[in-house]
Amino acid sequence: MFLKLLASVVGTVLIYTAYRILTLVYQELNSPLRALRGPKSSHFIWGNARELLNDPALHEKWVQMYGRTLKYPFFFGLSRLYTSDSRALNHFLTNHNIYQRPEPNTYLLSLIVGPGVLVTEGDVHRRQRKIMNPAFGPQQIRELTPIFVTKSVELRDIWMSQAASGSAQIDAVSWLNKTTLDIIGLAGFGYRFDSLSAKKPTELAAAFAVTINAVASLSVLDTVRAWIPALRAIPSNFDSLARTSQDAMGRIGREIIWNSKEEMVGSGTLETDRGRDLLSLLVRANMASDVPESQRLSEEEVLAQSANNQKRVSTFLIAGHETTGTTWALFALTQNIPAQTRLRVELLGVDTEAPTMDELNALPYLDCVVREALRVYPPVVSTGRVAMRDDVVPLDRPWTDVNGIVHETLRVAKGQHVIIPIRSMNRDKEIWGANAAEFMCLRISLIIICGCAQREYIGSPERWESDPPLSSNLPGVWSQVLTFLGGPRACIGYRFSVVEMKALLFTLVRVFEFELAVPAADIGRKFSIVQHPIVQRDPGAGPQMPLLVKPYIRLA
Repeated sequence: MFLKLLASVVGTVLIYTAYRILTLVYQELNSPLRALRGPKSSHFIWGNARELLNDPALHEKWVQMYGRTLKYPFFFGLSRLYTSDSRALNHFLTNHNIYQRPEPNTYLLSLIVGPGVLVTEGDVHRRQRKIMNPAFGPQQIRELTPIFVTKSVELRDIWMSQAASGSAQIDAVSWLNKTTLDIIGLAGFGYRFDSLSAKKPTELAAAFAVTINAVASLSVLDTVRAWIPALRAIPSNFDSLARTSQDAMGRIGREIIWNSKEEMVGSGTLETDRGRDLLSLLVRANMASDVPESQRLSEEEVLAQSANNQKRVSTFLIAGHETTGTTWALFALTQNIPAQTRLRVELLGVDTEAPTMDELNALPYLDCVVREALRVYPPVVSTGRVAMRDDVVPLDRPWTDVNGIVHETLRVAKGQHVIIPIRSMNRDKEIWGANAAEFMCLRISLIIICGCAQREYIGSPERWESDPPLSSNLPGVWSQVLTFLGGPRACIGYRFSVVEMKALLFTLVRVFEFELAVPAADIGRKFSIVQHPIVQRDPGAGPQMPLLVKPYIRLA
């Protein structure tokens, strides 16, 4: 009986898989993009997927060969539409009812963040976003800024004690991970991880560290499993690592949210002394009397935004714990010492160690460094969308097909996968100039005083003196770049991320001089969901950024 049942299940899976493959092949053969130019497949199974994992600049090279709009083979030769046409990208990002996240991408992300605002679509996404918006507004981030600064100062003091002998080598990734975990714990939940001070990680911090390692360990096999549901039953290292953290995450996460709700309900009012952490605001907004019952989030949905259940990791924790922006900014400053010096001069001109959000935002050169770092080193290098119906896409520039015919628009069929090239657009030479791939924040001039040449650091940042010529066409929600995407699915927490990054750089660059502890050529990148820095001589050590920190001695 068991064997018959097993055979029936296996047969059903095989039939469904064959049906899906035939459907995809039929779509490919009848695709309106068949005449679109692009590279040939380098492997009958992987297509060009492996090359893209190893060379994130490959898209830009293809644009030089085939034009701004092209296609390339992905898994099993199925084509992906790639375009760096700003009008087309604006169409893809603003028409979220037509272009949604591909199911395989959603599957992988949902294993990490649960049914939260990062992965939901349609009415569910709009409902969740409406409830969450107040928690990420300017006023809320203004009130959370003291947490950012306090934890930045705690990190500063630890590094200062380690550099008491004159200098110290530190791993920026490890220490910034601890700092931002403490920040999101307090700002997100009113929960104390105490990662910076603890000799031993808390249970939740340890479980979360396992999950972060799982994210960094995503492999080609994990991607293939996502695209072929029948293969998801095959165990992988990612599954094993993710499951390890689930019990602790679920138990502690539910305790956090339950305590928050009990405190509010017990007080008889939605206003409590708990503070204005994001979870409290989310629960308060969800419980508000003017929110119709049909629009409220379920406990599981609230939990997905805030903590975890048995199968999910917190949206807040994952997104709020992202540190690559600050890490890459420090790296960039080690490679551009004049910019590091100019930034320090500006920061030392502030007469407080605990600036407010408004004071941080009033520092023009700090703003330049943050903008430029997030432009050159966006945490997520690209994302995808899939067409939910046939569509005609407007273009800034026409494209010429393999038959020499010029097209003013682009026809896309239902089911077509589209690449949103975040990193490529942020480094587009036609928008940002010939040095688009460089971190440029300083213009230096030479002046002659008494026959001696001296450098003069011009105060206005070179890159951001004026808007790039085509930047206004980019659909980015922040600073004319695609780092936080744009449209209705733009990153809801971008203000949180930017102000946190400013607080960290303000506190650290004021008191330390930074150098890279290894040759710059040794710093590589590991691409999974985000791009992590690695030391290429020791890739097995995982994400790291070895820096030399030396206390800055301020001359009288």
